Amino acid sequence: MRTNSSQHQQSQSFHGKLMFSVYSSASLAIFQYEKHTLNTPILLQGNQSTPKMVNTRAKVQKIQNTMKLCFMEAAMADSTQLTTQSGALIGSNDELLIEILRRLPVTSVLRFKSVSKHWRSLLSHRRFTLLYKNASSGLFVRNLYIPFNNEDRSTPPFRKLDFYHDPSGITIVQSCNGLLLCCSDRGHVRARRYYIFNPTTKQFSLLPSVPGGMDVRKTIRFMGLAFHQTDCVHYKVVCFHRAKPDEYLFAKPDEDLFRIQIYSSETGKWKISDQSFSAPYYTSFSSGVYLNHALYWAPTCVSPSYFKLDTEEIQSLPLPMAVASFGGYRDGAMPLYFGESQGHLHLGERVDRFESHLQLNVYEMLNDHSGWFLKYGVELDEVPIAYPEMIHSYLDPSSPHYYKFEFFDVVRGEEEEEMFIVIKIPGKIIRYNVVDKSFKAIFDLNHLYAISYGRIGHSEVHRYIETLASF
Repeated sequence: MRTNSSQHQQSQSFHGKLMFSVYSSASLAIFQYEKHTLNTPILLQGNQSTPKMVNTRAKVQKIQNTMKLCFMEAAMADSTQLTTQSGALIGSNDELLIEILRRLPVTSVLRFKSVSKHWRSLLSHRRFTLLYKNASSGLFVRNLYIPFNNEDRSTPPFRKLDFYHDPSGITIVQSCNGLLLCCSDRGHVRARRYYIFNPTTKQFSLLPSVPGGMDVRKTIRFMGLAFHQTDCVHYKVVCFHRAKPDEYLFAKPDEDLFRIQIYSSETGKWKISDQSFSAPYYTSFSSGVYLNHALYWAPTCVSPSYFKLDTEEIQSLPLPMAVASFGGYRDGAMPLYFGESQGHLHLGERVDRFESHLQLNVYEMLNDHSGWFLKYGVELDEVPIAYPEMIHSYLDPSSPHYYKFEFFDVVRGEEEEEMFIVIKIPGKIIRYNVVDKSFKAIFDLNHLYAISYGRIGHSEVHRYIETLASF
């Protein structure tokens, strides 16, 4: 009995020390509460099986006081016993644990999942994953990770997409709120495998083949991922493929007819939609973007469209007036940038491709999809002065190709002044703050000739967002 008692005490002591260590590592973040904290729920309401947590100032204040008391006690501890008691107090309070752990880096959270079954359950629960802040950390450019912060020395999410043995290799098709839609990198389209991969947690899933056999799979033109932790918890994958020749009776000569199939992770099955649509044969369904129950792709024709998931309907997508006035996009031409950030859909274009003045317009889609408004005019004239390598000096300044650059991303923060864009110039990736007009190189590409001097394109640039979401 003495042996069992001694082992029990040692176990309690170990757990207490562990909890104290966790608490100490997070203490600085814990006490950096801002005034609005008292108006923010401690625990969000999750799905229907999760009890609704009532948020009050008194409850938040109680938790804050408890954390401060633990910290004061631990700081004055002269013995292992008091340290153990402080750690045990933290470990016995799930709400306090969540408040501490949700402020830690994602690598720490993943590591602490192995502490115990209870911790694993707590940190894997949707209630916690909803609370945990999903941060936009960087970009994947042809599977190469480029952090937005050039001082970030953390380990990349991956160095190679080898989570599954695919003889053809694996490449990224689309990024969607932390999950990646991937597919076989080489080989015929009809033999491609498709995957869903969370680069943060390393969880992945191999999608079942699109129904219809080789005749369908060899005509796939678009695969788009729809996922969001609140409005699309069970991810969906939408497939557009060309219809069979005998179905083209009512299609125009210069258009293709497309059929739609939808995969749901909730059912684990593909569903053939009753809807079909026509689009110009040159339409490129690239740069898939999910936002508010709809899938978009970069406009590449005069009358672009998007797909509403809830009604399974194709809807017309208007163009910004400045773009439409010049005839829109024809013959496969597309915007310099098309993407989403913080729940807003953006389109980026040059103000005038035939002027030496380098200015970009960033448009934002109205909530009712009726049109766009100019969110920002971005003056970039200082950038080629600092980096003359982006100038084709042998061309006339009025040439649309005088400046060599690509518009990679628009990233919005919690505050307006945090908004920045990412562009690529020969040899470098540049981060440009839209509000204060400051800019800096965040990645050197000189050792990567193909990426540095070749054209990348929309389909090879994908944002990395840390998420603990599971599927």
